[in-house]
Amino acid sequence: PVSVGMSMDIASIDTISEINMDYTATIFLRQRWTDERLCFDGNKSLSLDGRLVEMLWVPDTFIVDSKKSFLHDVTVENRLIRIYPNGTVLYAIRITTTVSCSMDLTKYPMDKQTCTLQLESCKT
Repeated sequence: PVSVGMSMDIASIDTISEINMDYTATIFLRQRWTDERLCFDGNKSLSLDGRLVEMLWVPDTFIVDSKKSFLHDVTVENRLIRIYPNGTVLYAIRITTTVSCSMDLTKYPMDKQTCTLQLESCKT
């Protein structure tokens, strides 16, 4: 198994829909793991074009309860791949996602909602 570190920043919460019971958020997702096959001599990291991600193994992360999501691609895909001499890979992407959130509106307008944003890995 590969140990994958992950961090996420919420850039914005764009909409909250009581009718559709969902919310839309833009996030920056960063994942880090080590792949010994990518070790190289040197003391500086390499930043790669995001299009090269197709040539690397990346974690199969997905957003739980996502109704729809997309990766930003203006003017190019918003992906960062940085490889360090010890084979550590940093992979960062910007995603906008609409996620289900079951809301209890029985106390509206004095209600309080808790919506989650969960990430998981596909397991086969």
